[in-house]
Amino acid sequence: MACMDRELLRLVPRVLRARDFHLYLEGGKRLTDLWRSGGKAVLGHKRPRVLVELKNAAERGLFCALPHPMEKRFIKALGEFFPERQFRLYLNEGSMYQALDKAGISDPVPLWRPFIREQGYCLNKEPDSGLSSDKMKIFIPVLPWPMGPEVLVLDKSMEDSFPSGELIPPVLLAPAARALYDLAGFMKTKTLPRYPKISKALSQDKSNGSDAVVWRRQGIYLTTETKGEEYAALFRKFLEGGFLIPPSPAEPVILPLSMSGGEESKLAQLIVS
Repeated sequence: MACMDRELLRLVPRVLRARDFHLYLEGGKRLTDLWRSGGKAVLGHKRPRVLVELKNAAERGLFCALPHPMEKRFIKALGEFFPERQFRLYLNEGSMYQALDKAGISDPVPLWRPFIREQGYCLNKEPDSGLSSDKMKIFIPVLPWPMGPEVLVLDKSMEDSFPSGELIPPVLLAPAARALYDLAGFMKTKTLPRYPKISKALSQDKSNGSDAVVWRRQGIYLTTETKGEEYAALFRKFLEGGFLIPPSPAEPVILPLSMSGGEESKLAQLIVS
């Protein structure tokens, strides 16, 4: 996503593999991933059914951006989250922002993230907890698949401003559609973890004086007002403690959907230290 200081990611040791909510490093160590590619791996890395869809599409040679039935399936999956909406697909952020510029939209476009009841994460702006997705005429969903595509979700009144999107290779659409259905199924049948130690740490943090790093929690997301060099120091502290947080304070920390008691205790200590 935008607003990211990717240079902080160069501090991370080489990652050999990723699975669920962990990154496995050279030398045998691992990190608990609280960034997850900006939320595009919100359900975790290396999800089996998603990888099967990717493999099947690749074996069919569906790498070219040509019309394919998979586009309809992907749009249907988006409709699980945003009924009565229109969608425009783009291969990358550059194409999407060109479309926004052409439509005369210069203000930051809100982001939609799963597991937040009141949506309103904006590029370059603080979260607005009073904005819900059904009230937004245009927004960008953070999809649970790191290889795209980029999507604009539109109110029907905005269709004429975006006459068409782009054709997307089915090899990208197939796993993206599967990931959306997996996310929809999880949100319907599973409950989010409570993490009482994190909640206690956040309460202590907010009452710990003016110099404390103040975190705000909404569901599985944590945000902080810390910026600049102070945030870079925070990034290093968490990295040394075994956790990868976002490389930019514009993105929220994402709590894992499963975490051991030891990990929770360690993370709680980092929040208040």
